[in-house]
Amino acid sequence: MRDPFPIPPPPALVSAVKPLADSLSLSTLPIHAHEVIFAFAFYTFICTVVSPLLARTFCKQRYESFTKRTRVNWDVHTVSFFQACIIDAFSLYIILSDGERKAWRDPERYEDRIWSYSGMAGLCQSFALGYFLWDLVICAWRIDIFGWGMLAHAISAVSVFALGYRPFLCFYCPVFLLYELSSPFLNIHWFCDKLELTGSIYQAINGVFLVGTFFSSRLVWGLYNSYNVFHDFWIAYQAGHSSGVGLMGDDAAIRNSMSGDMSIYYEEARQQRAFMGEKVLPLWLPIVYLLSNLTLNLLNVYWFGKMIETIRKRFDPPFGTKGIGPDFVHYEPQEKIDQLHKEALGQPIQMDESIELQRGVYADGHKSVEVSGTTRRSARTRRKA
Repeated sequence: MRDPFPIPPPPALVSAVKPLADSLSLSTLPIHAHEVIFAFAFYTFICTVVSPLLARTFCKQRYESFTKRTRVNWDVHTVSFFQACIIDAFSLYIILSDGERKAWRDPERYEDRIWSYSGMAGLCQSFALGYFLWDLVICAWRIDIFGWGMLAHAISAVSVFALGYRPFLCFYCPVFLLYELSSPFLNIHWFCDKLELTGSIYQAINGVFLVGTFFSSRLVWGLYNSYNVFHDFWIAYQAGHSSGVGLMGDDAAIRNSMSGDMSIYYEEARQQRAFMGEKVLPLWLPIVYLLSNLTLNLLNVYWFGKMIETIRKRFDPPFGTKGIGPDFVHYEPQEKIDQLHKEALGQPIQMDESIELQRGVYADGHKSVEVSGTTRRSARTRRKA
């Protein structure tokens, strides 16, 4: 499918980007660089203008009461919400409407799934890269807020999506971007906390969608397609496409000769196999994707557990755990306490009416005996109780 972006690649920008693209063997970058720049500027505009404007329109008093740190987080979550909605729309449109891409689903067409190029997939990838570049700048600028872990995540995301401009795995680009289906609900959950809607019906309904989309898109859909992409790698390896060469690859000269060719941008018929070259799969490339994908899938499983735990803390039992923590204690009834004494001593303990005895059971399982007043039993007897 041809790139539907209304602004064509500026020739001057194509010429300026081509040397860098050729040196990194990112052959399709020159004809998509303007989209990356547009996406970066668009998300910056949302962060600096749209987010504060919306916040001051709908929750001015609350927004202005935030600390500077919380405002930065609010604006970043707003950008994340918009980005997820946009990229999900792009990805779903490509998967459902691109007839050329549908033909690549044939099990025998692994070469197309690995090396073919599509203008629409390039646009989707460019908006994703523009966002991750913006995210990289924000994380580096406010590392005091987001930390080194988020900075490392941003660097990894930029690197992986940049490699797609070889071109590489255009077929799987919209597939894995559907991970973002859960992100709008994750951001809404965060907004509910900041707007004092914690534990509300709104957060409860959103929590159902959050858990459902996270489980279906990141775990079920994600793990299934992780298997598919590495199955294609394995077939390519067995077919003799593997190579141990470095970043450029054996077919770099062929692909670089097509880099910056404006006719490829306009002529859909030429796009699919324009950059295939000798169809070499440098071994470092699937290894990088394997390690990155494995790490992300493990993190998703961990985050899913933590997410359910966090959501449950917002709500009362029995479905929630609000108010139940390491210091939470419930007291056993007096009848049960008397029975325990009888079993231990052979007879019920005798106490004055002024004495109150309680046996506490804590959330972590340990127990205690709390006594108010004085008993007629010895200290040894009380210890046994």
